Amino acid sequence: MDPLTHALSGALLARAAARLPSQLHPERSALPLRIQIAAGFAAAAFPDVDFALRLIDTLTYLNWHQGPTHSLILLPLWAWLLAWLFSWFSRGRYDWKLFVLPACLGIAIHIAGDLITSYGLMLFAPFSTERFSLALVFVIDPWFSLIIIAGLIASWRYSRQRIPSIIALVSLCGYVIFLWTLHQQATKIATRHVAAETIPKAQISVLPQPLSPFHWKIIIRQDETYHLALVNLRQSGNQQQNQATWLLPKMAAAYRPIAKNNWQGYPQFGNDPATTLTHEAWLHPTFEPFRAFAVFPVLERIDTSEQGLCAWFYDLRFKFPELPPSFRYGVCRQDDHSDWRMFRQRGLFYID
Repeated sequence: MDPLTHALSGALLARAAARLPSQLHPERSALPLRIQIAAGFAAAAFPDVDFALRLIDTLTYLNWHQGPTHSLILLPLWAWLLAWLFSWFSRGRYDWKLFVLPACLGIAIHIAGDLITSYGLMLFAPFSTERFSLALVFVIDPWFSLIIIAGLIASWRYSRQRIPSIIALVSLCGYVIFLWTLHQQATKIATRHVAAETIPKAQISVLPQPLSPFHWKIIIRQDETYHLALVNLRQSGNQQQNQATWLLPKMAAAYRPIAKNNWQGYPQFGNDPATTLTHEAWLHPTFEPFRAFAVFPVLERIDTSEQGLCAWFYDLRFKFPELPPSFRYGVCRQDDHSDWRMFRQRGLFYID
């Protein structure tokens, strides 16, 4: 989920859970409401400090993003650290223990927000690097963000009541449940396709997509082949596809009604006759960081450039209609006697 939405969700949850002075022990000083909200805002932004790993290199960041800073095991440690820092920034005016609750809530709602996206979190780091994902919400979801913003505006308007923030949080839960029903619909489409085409050893994945909560990408993996469909669950099969000319409408038009979802096949190593060379490039030790990152790797092309003979790969998770793939990496060598070296091909977005 985008950093601003994360931070705003922390502010909303902190407002809903805010403890007012009358609810505290009289011998303890109370945090002003605005400071509780600010602490929740900052704490919810904190887990994405792992963006600093980009200073090492992009693949290090991609492999460890949503790692230890997003861990449930380490949440108490991060909350204590933030609480101490917040107290220090207040120059000791407020005891660090008063910041523990908003810090815990901010980190927790950040973890929950990323758990429902498709990237995957290391929830049990440092004891396990296994990633967990519910894949219900696209990383940028305007409806999700608007519910949070509306809740914060209503909370500001009715500053002495927590009901608006609670209603907004309940609405968020309702929206996520709605997305889960769409996820189930897309999964049923994939299951029917597997049965109709008699695809053995099928592994089904359903991923949320941009521009609409009704847009989904279905990936069925069969050994080294992917069967992929872009579906729009809102449209019926009788609706006409618009001949869009602008980028966003063209992207949206690629997600087709259920009755028209044209399935496409993506061989992991392409249809190039040089399969042995492609496998050699893919399995070379220098390419291990990309292999660790890619969930649905596929060969984009084999070409010859100043780096030599190159095999370029990308992950189907990060390929969207009308846009070049993000996070494209390749291995190249000058000749049969040279060793393979890894290269990155820059994409459209800054993070590429």
